[in-house]
Amino acid sequence: MRTCMPPDPNPRKPGFTPPPHSCDTHFHIFGPPDNFPFASTRQYTPPAAALEHFLNMSAVIGIERGVVVQPSVHGLDNSVTLDAIERSGGRFRGVGRADDKASRSDLKKLHEGGIRGVRFNLLDRPRGNIAIDVFDRVVEGIADFAWSVDLHIDPKNLLEHEKRLRALKLPVVFDHIARIDPAAGLNQPAFQLLLDLLKGDRFWVKVSGADKICNARVDSYPGLPYIEVIPFARAVIEAAPDRVIWGTDWPHSNIFVPGQTANDGDLIDLLCEFAPEEKVRKKILVDNPAVLYGFDE
Repeated sequence: MRTCMPPDPNPRKPGFTPPPHSCDTHFHIFGPPDNFPFASTRQYTPPAAALEHFLNMSAVIGIERGVVVQPSVHGLDNSVTLDAIERSGGRFRGVGRADDKASRSDLKKLHEGGIRGVRFNLLDRPRGNIAIDVFDRVVEGIADFAWSVDLHIDPKNLLEHEKRLRALKLPVVFDHIARIDPAAGLNQPAFQLLLDLLKGDRFWVKVSGADKICNARVDSYPGLPYIEVIPFARAVIEAAPDRVIWGTDWPHSNIFVPGQTANDGDLIDLLCEFAPEEKVRKKILVDNPAVLYGFDE
């Protein structure tokens, strides 16, 4: 089993000041494993990435709110995510994981603990995906709570499951711009489908994970990294400015090569390239997350 590199311990201060109540809508807490053991079914082992470390990073880049996304390395035990929400003083919400064995009582406890969505993996890989029949039953089970359906999906599966996605009645959030391949261009079928879905008011996109969908090494860029994502982010923002949110994906799991972990200061500076207008950035960082995840002013 492979072990991931740790997050960059020296986040750069961004070149702009995020507005008050800015929200990182996609980050994970890993362990520490003495308190929150990793699942035996995990596909990689991350270094511990404790809540305190995230808070230190977010203070540097100017983020006040957050949405903790339950990581696969902790499986269906949402304790690590619930703990972070509880200790946030009202500043966090969460996206958990669940299967069709979760009872209504189980889901109610998650809701009371600040969970506002469930994440599902639908990726072109041999392990770790949700079975489609289980997906359908979980979505049916969370309907009464009005949670979002958070999809870690790739272009192949986006195209394959178009009909099912269009039929969903809950808000649907596509992580990491649906993991489109920047090298395939703006006219690739999956990205055009994503733009078409965004015409419906139930579909949302996270402009996150630029480091995950770019193939170039981070040290190959002369300046700001991951710039090939810019036209894709601009396109989804233009299509649905009221339904785009942003996240760091801290602590950037599945990086196994030294020196290739994203710096979170770079990632928020990249948002300035995605959305040059301050009023649009405020929507992405403050207003849109508040609507989707129920933050109070």
